[in-house]
Parts: sequence; C-alpha cells; structure tokens
Amino acid sequence: MPRTSCKRYFRAFASASRLVLNYYNEGAGFLGDFCEHFDVIVVGGGHAGCEAAMAAARMGAATALFTVNLDLIAQMSCNPAIGGIAKGHLVREIDALGGIMGKVADRTGIQFRLLNASRGPAVQAPRCQSDKSKYRNEMRRFLENQENLFLRQSEVVGLVLQDGIVKGIDVLDGRRIGARSVVLTTGTFLNGLIHIGDLRFPAGRMGEAPALRLAENLREIGFRVGRLKTGTPPRLDGRTIDYSRFEEQKGDAEPSFFSFDTKAAVLPQVSCYVGHTNERVHAILRTNLTKSALYGGKIRGIGPRYCPSIEDKIVKFADKEHHQVFIEPEGLDTHEAYLNGVSTSMPADVQSEVVHAIPGLEKAKIIRPGYAIEYDFVDPTELKATLETKRIEGLFHAGQINGTTGYEEAAAQGIVSGINAALRAQNRDGMVFPRNESYIGILVSDLVTKGVDEPYRMFTSRSEFRLLLRIDNADYRLSPLGHELGLLSQEAHARFREKYAAIDQMRRVLRERRWKPVEFRELASIQIPALETAHGATLEQVLRRPDVLLNDLAPILKSANCWPSPEVRRAVEIETKYEGYILQQQRDADKLRARRVPSDLDYSKIDGLSREIREKLHRIRPPDLAAASRIPGVTPAAISILNIYLELAQNKPRKVQ
Repeated sequence: MPRTSCKRYFRAFASASRLVLNYYNEGAGFLGDFCEHFDVIVVGGGHAGCEAAMAAARMGAATALFTVNLDLIAQMSCNPAIGGIAKGHLVREIDALGGIMGKVADRTGIQFRLLNASRGPAVQAPRCQSDKSKYRNEMRRFLENQENLFLRQSEVVGLVLQDGIVKGIDVLDGRRIGARSVVLTTGTFLNGLIHIGDLRFPAGRMGEAPALRLAENLREIGFRVGRLKTGTPPRLDGRTIDYSRFEEQKGDAEPSFFSFDTKAAVLPQVSCYVGHTNERVHAILRTNLTKSALYGGKIRGIGPRYCPSIEDKIVKFADKEHHQVFIEPEGLDTHEAYLNGVSTSMPADVQSEVVHAIPGLEKAKIIRPGYAIEYDFVDPTELKATLETKRIEGLFHAGQINGTTGYEEAAAQGIVSGINAALRAQNRDGMVFPRNESYIGILVSDLVTKGVDEPYRMFTSRSEFRLLLRIDNADYRLSPLGHELGLLSQEAHARFREKYAAIDQMRRVLRERRWKPVEFRELASIQIPALETAHGATLEQVLRRPDVLLNDLAPILKSANCWPSPEVRRAVEIETKYEGYILQQQRDADKLRARRVPSDLDYSKIDGLSREIREKLHRIRPPDLAAASRIPGVTPAAISILNIYLELAQNKPRKVQ
C-alpha cells in the first residue's frame, strides 16, 4: 500500500475509533507509519491466541487477532479432544475466569467422560471427544461476535520495537500495525519442520507454511531459543475399520461438563474404541527403526516424554508385549478417525504396515499419514509471572512458544497473557496468579521459574496442595477475579453467587441438625449400628464417616427443604468429608508463602548452601520460600537452611543508633 493511501486509511480508522484517538492524544507520538492501531495485537489463532484475544477484548481493549488462515482458527492439529487429568482442571479454571474453551468444548463435544471417577476428588477430571470442525467453527463464531475484537488474515513477519518497548508488528504485505501490547502465540510455526521418514520440509502444520521471518526476528532480538518436537498419528477411514475387534468405550450416562453454565449435551453422543498393538507391530517397528526421523538422527528437537511416539514406546518399554491404541472419531459429519497412541515419524509405507498389523485394522485405509514436527521455542525463564517478556516491554508469549504441549496448557497461558496485555494497554498493574490458588498459577510459575527441557504438560502431581485445586471449586477460586476484570458477565456472576449461597445454606443445615436415631431411623437409608449410639451428633459429623454418603441423608435433608442441585450437593459432600485435610493444606500453603525472601538477599553469606544452589537462588531471586522450593536442584535441606537464616535475620535485634 502506498504511503499516502496508508495514511488515508489510518485517518479513516482513527476517526471511527475513540481508542486510537485516545492513544494519539495521550502523546504516543506520530503514527503515520502505522496503517492501523490497536491496544492489543494477538499473533496466532490457535487455542492460546483465541483465549488471549477474547480476554483482552472483553476487558475493553481494542484487540486484533492476526493469523495466516482464518478458516483454521482453533484447529485441533493433534487429537480431537479437550481435557483429561489436570488438563480438565485447567479448562474449568479458564471457564471460571470467563474464558471460552470450556463453553466451546461443551457445545461441540460428542463424548464426555469423568476420568478417575473412582478416585479422590482432587484427581477427578472431565474429558470430552470433540467434533473437530464444529469446534473450530464455534470458536470462530465466539470471536466474530465479540465486541472490540477484530480478525485479520496475514502473516506477521516481525516486531516493531523502540527503546526496548514493542510498538507494533510488520506483516507480510508490507503494512505496519501499531499496538500497545503484543501477544505471540505461534504454536509450532516458528521455523517449523515436518518429518516423515527421510522426507522433511518446512511447515507450521501439514499444508501450512512456517513462520520463518518471525523466528529469525526473535533470534535477532536476542531471545534464548531452543528446539522441541511433537508428533501426530495416522488418520484412518472409519469405514475400513473392523470395530468388532476393538473394545467399545462409551461416554458417561451423566456427563461432566467443562463450563459451569452448561446443563446438557448439545450434539449426539458417540463411542470411542480401545485396542492393542502386538509383537508383529513391534517387529515391524524394530526392523525399520533407522527409517524413523527420530531414531535416524534427523530430529534435533526434544519430544514430550509423556506422549511418546510408537517407535519410542517399543524402544523405551521393550519388555511390554503390547500398547494401547484408541480409535477416536474426528466428528459427526466425517468418517475420519484418529489413531491415538500411534504417533510416528516413520515413512508412509512403514506406517501402512504398522496399521495393518493391528487387529481390526487389517483393511484400514490411511487418509493422512502421521508425522513429527520440530519447531523453535523461547526459553520461558525470559518471562515475568505475567507472561510479559523481561527483554521487551509490552511483549507477551503464550502457548507452545513457551515450551508447553497441549491445547489446554496453551489456552491457560492465553487467558493470562490476554489479561495482562490488556492491563498494560490500560496502564494498570499486571495480574499474577498465585500457585496455591490455581493450576493456571502452577503452570505459569513452573515455566518462568524452572524453564523447560522437554515439552511441558500439566499433571495434578505438580501441585503441592491439590485438594485445594479441585474441579468443583474452580469458580469459588477464580470467578470473583474474572468478574472484577470484566471477563465474567453479570448473569454468570449472579449464578455463581446463588450456587455458593446454596452451598452455605446446606452446610449450615448439616451443622445445626442433630442425628436422632429413633426419629431418623425410618427416614435415613443408612443402616450403621454405630450410629445408633451417635445420638446428638450433627449431620455434618455423621457425613464425615467414610461409610456415609450425602445421598444416605437425602430424606432427612428433603424434609428440611434442603436438597439443592447435584452440583451443589457434590461440593458440600467434598468440603465436609475432606475439611480437615483442606484446612491443613491451606495452612501449609500460607506458611510457605508467608516467608518472604528479600529481593537483595546476599546468598553468598548463607553457610551450608552449595555453590550451585547459591547461583540458582541469586539468578532466579525467588520472592518466597514456596517459589524457592520449586527451583530445580534446590533441595529440602537447602530450603530448611534458608528458612532458619531468614527467621534469625527477622528476629535479630536492631542496633540502637
């Protein structure tokens, strides 16, 4: 675009946008080089980018989302599913804040399951099989209908910087777009390279060009860049699969949803199928191992340890006679099926042999071969806890650019970066998510404190206090913050308040109502001899018995007009039965967080710390003992020494002047 017409376009846009005029009037300087200007620009339309853009726009920031292909917004490049252990926790937290992944997943889910249903509440998590194309279309509908959000299709090739501050972006067609904050959510596109056996070619995803210019720009700026890799399995024509050879896996009769607003499934529900590899499959893989891009030395990037390729499995778990494989439908309007568990970088002909050796897939036709992709990521220790980069003011990173893997981890970072990008554009202080209040906080804390040496995946075991961070109380922990930030609607906040008023009322009834064996014998469904002598105990004390469930007390509570929704009853039962453990974990969390570490502490003066630990503490400068305890290599003994040193320093009498 010629400079004169570019200026004319800018003037037309500025006259229609008070936000641009405000920016100009506040002394931002002459913007003649910019064709458009926004408060926030989000680069990338994946799961991180969608959440970042929605969050910033809902907070009132004029936001533009730039992506190379608007038709592939929120594309599920890997398996067509949302949630899982710990990942489902992240989606619930995103929803509690006012994010959109949970709502889109619920509206496009074709199978819902609650994982770990027979285990404790801390590790239970929802998962749904999604209709891949409907998920993408529904997400775009959300984005297009969001006020303050503008979609743009173009490749971003570089950042516009001035004195260490981001001022905007350059796009491939030569335009320069201004912004107060920029969020990079580049996924696997930075120097992306696809591998299928000996064949390799540049790509961000199969069929899409990589972001070579932007990757080079980030290296020129000086960011510490590494290489990671991930993989996908073959996709099959479902009409050529013998499903009778697989075990059918149905969804739950009573689905567990991601969004606190969802009451029922929208789409028809389908089954997945479980099968196994065998020795013949393993023999084919061992014979052709050198043809694998991974084992043939073609790939430099490090892959996800918890989601290995099929060739990785037969090498690292050589003693196993078989491995699980899952047939997962890609949607209601397609026969394409995802072969979960068989991620590979083998040549296409070897993939065909492997597939046909799996019982039930002897005649299966491969629609798309699997492939591995390696890509650049930026060391996440370059970030602040707000996900703003330390090197460039106003620049935020979210998603796989930070070394993570998974749609849910990306979306969680997306909402954090979108919130903080909007806050910065509005000249407000950034928002840090405490580790003991959310898995989102744990994710960000781990990234910016520890960095990554492999693709990061969330697990419930990463939480020191996971009883505090359950799926049922995500709204209690985060919805007030979402409402305060403007992400959560008034209607959703009103429903949240009603829910917790009902929880408080039911807990009050349990505390006040007394167990009277004679009076309740006919009402209660429980027949426990020991309760015959529990006269005078509260219903709360009765419920705390391991052999008593809330449903056992249903007739008594109904007679007291206290029998709210299943969601409320579930929360009350958990809070009552686990109250002692929950309170202890809360005290432990408060204790660690309360011991602050001075930012100028001289670690060289602390006896008993090794040189390596001193160097790590000096470099990272943890704000408290909780953060210090999570630094790799910092031992519990070192934390004990540091705690004693800080306590002595705190109690040391000051000299009288």
